[in-house]
Amino acid sequence: MKDLFTIGEISKLFNINIKTLRYYDEIDLFKPIFIDKSNNYRYYSTEQFEQLNTIIYLKGLKMPLSTINFHLKKRSIDNITELLERQKKTTEEKIKELEVIKQKIENRINQINYARQYDKLDIIQEIEFEERTIVLLKQKIKSNNDLELSIRHLENRANKNASIFIGKVGLSICIDKLKDKIFDEYDSIFLFTEDDEVENKNLIKVLPNGIYITIRFNGTHKSSPQYYDKLLKYIEEKRYKIMSDPIEITLIDFGLTNEKSEFITEIQILVK
Repeated sequence: MKDLFTIGEISKLFNINIKTLRYYDEIDLFKPIFIDKSNNYRYYSTEQFEQLNTIIYLKGLKMPLSTINFHLKKRSIDNITELLERQKKTTEEKIKELEVIKQKIENRINQINYARQYDKLDIIQEIEFEERTIVLLKQKIKSNNDLELSIRHLENRANKNASIFIGKVGLSICIDKLKDKIFDEYDSIFLFTEDDEVENKNLIKVLPNGIYITIRFNGTHKSSPQYYDKLLKYIEEKRYKIMSDPIEITLIDFGLTNEKSEFITEIQILVK
């Protein structure tokens, strides 16, 4: 049949799956111009090529098939302009979302690379940090089970799920307990985030910029008491004054690796 093409031929000409063409037929988006009742073969004409090109083009712009179908039935310059403007806005919003995701990935990579500076493990350092935004929940925490439950509570209170967080979980001991050398009972839990992502603004706190006495070590929070002793001795020798509650940050744990030998934790104490 002149100027008629089978579904297989259309599939090859437009590099589109036969199943997709059949689906387009089912939803009345792109139907064959003729069906041979003797063998149920579908045939398409050259007159339909432009319609299929339009579908492929608009689908490439990530327009929903329902929107494309609406355009094909109500084709006009005003209609396509409106659709394109709407899709442009949707695309811009998606780009912003992807930029946020990209930043989170970069933050996680930087976190891992920072933690894996193995030559600096067990070494006390003085590091200047910029202001950092956290969401904090004051809660007594004594065991790992308490920690996991507290993380869930914090995420629920923040009205967001774990995807908003950079990935570092932190714990804090009040200064009084630090002075009394009570290192196994924490008073709050926090996670690093961007403040504009948290709905419950009462949970937001900013860690001040300044010099922090830090030590990174291989292990979890259970291993931290001996490192607090080292830091306190160092701070006393330097005659520094502790300016805020010390923070203890999980850099690498089960979320990143199954190997406990790769776990890294860091203690930071702001001083003056």
